[in-house]
Amino acid sequence: MGIVEEGHNVKVLGSGDEIIVLAHGFGTDQSVWKHLVPHLLEDYRVVLYDNMGAGTTNPDYFDFNRYATLEGFVYDLLAIFEELQIESCIFVGHSVSCMIGAMASIHRPDLFTKIVMISGSPRYLNDEDYFGGFEPGDLEQLFEAMRSNYKAWCTGFAPLVVGGDMESVAVQEFSRTLFNMRPDIALSVAQTIFQSDLRQILNLITIPCHIIQSIKDLAVPVVVSEYLHQNLGGISIVEVMSSDGHLPQLSSPDTVIPVLLRHIRHNIAQ
Repeated sequence: MGIVEEGHNVKVLGSGDEIIVLAHGFGTDQSVWKHLVPHLLEDYRVVLYDNMGAGTTNPDYFDFNRYATLEGFVYDLLAIFEELQIESCIFVGHSVSCMIGAMASIHRPDLFTKIVMISGSPRYLNDEDYFGGFEPGDLEQLFEAMRSNYKAWCTGFAPLVVGGDMESVAVQEFSRTLFNMRPDIALSVAQTIFQSDLRQILNLITIPCHIIQSIKDLAVPVVVSEYLHQNLGGISIVEVMSSDGHLPQLSSPDTVIPVLLRHIRHNIAQ
């Protein structure tokens, strides 16, 4: 196993010819895909990995300068492709990894046949003619809460983001992976994500994109999925699901897994 694979806890499962890469979002790790993976193993080779900074990665490998922008994560993804000699894949990204995969596809469009985006957003802050869901003051409060008492922040943040009550398995799972992150790394990654603005590069993304979104998501308002659809440079399709929350593949698998499988298996009709 190479250094990149080891650093990102890369796992390759399944026996199909076609490769699917599953990429998780902030505060989680590859375990967020546990309900989806069993359905893919017969037909695909499934690549799972952890973003640097996830609680499952070695915090000594986290370079605060490298990951001050999303490009650091993009170069990691391309390095994983290179080490595994992936020449083409279906990329399934959750949350920030939608944009990480999309940015990687600008550098190397040949590596992607399609991108399936779950709960993705090019910008979280509201702007004059754009509704991202957050005001600057909201983010300052969020970062301050993370700084002052990380564990308390995790406990409050998890049910808001997942949707549902504190007792639900999905909330407990997200609380666990969130709390596994080192607090200073979690704050740094959150700042990188929430302060990013990728609207200017959307037209450079030419790979077919399947945009999947919960009807109710604290982190990404539904209008953002339509914004992506209107501004991406290639063909795209939007499906808004009846699910609640930002991690629907974890919290509402019965609703979400069939939708994901349909978008993975079928291309956009032209």
